[in-house]
Amino acid sequence: MDLDLAQVRAFAVAAELLHFGRAAEQMTMSQQALSKRIARLEALLGVQLFDRGGAGGRGLRLTEAGERFLEPARRTLTAGEHAVASVLGTGRRLRIDVWGHLYAPMRTVAQVLETLPDADVEPGAGRDLPSVAAALLRGEIDAGFGRVHRLPDRQDAGLTHRLVRLEPVDAIVGIGHPLANATELCPNDLRDSLLWCPAAVERLDFLQRFAEVFGITAQAGGPNLGLPHFLARLRTDPGCFSLFPADCPLSDASGIRSIPLVAPVPLYAWSLIWRDDHQHPRLGTLVRGFAQAAAGSRWLEYDPEQHWLPDAEGLGPLPT
Repeated sequence: MDLDLAQVRAFAVAAELLHFGRAAEQMTMSQQALSKRIARLEALLGVQLFDRGGAGGRGLRLTEAGERFLEPARRTLTAGEHAVASVLGTGRRLRIDVWGHLYAPMRTVAQVLETLPDADVEPGAGRDLPSVAAALLRGEIDAGFGRVHRLPDRQDAGLTHRLVRLEPVDAIVGIGHPLANATELCPNDLRDSLLWCPAAVERLDFLQRFAEVFGITAQAGGPNLGLPHFLARLRTDPGCFSLFPADCPLSDASGIRSIPLVAPVPLYAWSLIWRDDHQHPRLGTLVRGFAQAAAGSRWLEYDPEQHWLPDAEGLGPLPT
């Protein structure tokens, strides 16, 4: 049985969008042509891939067979792209998606890429660890960068992650906060304050664990509308605080105090993540670049008596 990649691509795009019309528009073809490609694929496989519940494919759902076919289909398309690139000598860029955008992960990525001028890397934005891990398994990206405290269920097989940076965080408060004039704080000093989270609290594992360990019972979350909105909440609510990387400059720090945390110093762990069985030719160069930057900038300094690092056991061997 020989698969037609054009038919497989039509299926994959329709499965992603669950709408024949939008899939046809994305592929710059008529909806009739796209439907015919998918129908031919279904005839070849002898199974129905979609449950066409609505008129014109507007109520699409994948059948059980379609669900089983989707991931292998995506990998097949990626393999085809690699095969063409190898013949034409047009190797595609290495794609690395980052998440944890409030804590500015691109600062670290940019610092590494500046030392790798020939790496030909294309940074992109990921939503969170589960979405980046899923994109890796589908072969859509080559690496991810963000906080990896544990891999999502069913995504641990075939994925590797490597700790590359342990970043101290400060407490940030508005100038009206009762502790705003402190030169340093212990995490326990914040027990009477409200921890402000720029998302649902349960989605921000680091902040949630910080609150649990240091007895901060008052927590509130809201939509992540960007750094200006985040800082505006701190300015206007004198009872709340949040955490922010110690060396990350705030674009508008007026009315905001950044106070070092000590005894212990909380560390935010940044990791690279990639697939074991599908490595871009330049992935090794990228990993080595992060390792060299970590060594040169002392990014992995860790003392368990001075630092607090949630889920340290899940990060692999740590420096001592």
